[in-house]
Amino acid sequence: MVVRTIVRLTLATLFGSRRGLLLYILPAVFVGLCVLLALTVDDKSGLQVALLQQFGLAVILPLVALVAGTGAIASEIDDGSIVYLLSKPIKRSTIILTKAAVAVGVVLVLGALPVLLAGIVLDPGDLTTAVAFSIGSLVAGIAYVAIFIALSVFSGNAVTIGLIYSLLWESVMGQYVDGAKVLSVQQWSLALISNLTDAPRVESAVKLPIATILLLAVVILGLTLAITKLRSLILSTAE
Repeated sequence: MVVRTIVRLTLATLFGSRRGLLLYILPAVFVGLCVLLALTVDDKSGLQVALLQQFGLAVILPLVALVAGTGAIASEIDDGSIVYLLSKPIKRSTIILTKAAVAVGVVLVLGALPVLLAGIVLDPGDLTTAVAFSIGSLVAGIAYVAIFIALSVFSGNAVTIGLIYSLLWESVMGQYVDGAKVLSVQQWSLALISNLTDAPRVESAVKLPIATILLLAVVILGLTLAITKLRSLILSTAE
């Protein structure tokens, strides 16, 4: 019952604001662009991988995860409505983990599945690559959600900081700067994708075992920090 209430409140927060419109607009623009290119471009060799990696995985997915991750809790902290949950005998871990699960569900539906659809549209004959990018996108989305939820609990400027991180670090540094690639969620997910498909030009700067460890570490660390910080928020409120 408690979890159901948190889920309901989180979904209302995510989709009850103007910012929630981005959750529909971003994947719609991405899929629409892929449909347009599929219908108008004659030479489609490499088009599927290029768009899924450089636009879907590097831009659209982090932004969807940013809106979902920060929207799950940041707005409640900003307007003080989080006090409603904090005043109840609910474990702080339950609050964070439930909100993270809702955000991951949103990333699955509005991030990973559009990537799958876009991959199929771009190359109906290569379902393996489309599925691989979809799975990789979901895995990356889980890591992003953990990062953005932790950021939301620690900073009142979570959206701004997260936007800079998504567009600068993941979209630019994570793709083109060798030293930064090792610390990019995008590269970690590409390590998984490259092992799920034989498509050319799908490469990662990180080996899969290391990428798996780093992904797990980021998820565990992000959620742990968020839970710990949320406990201190209730103490501050009580004082």
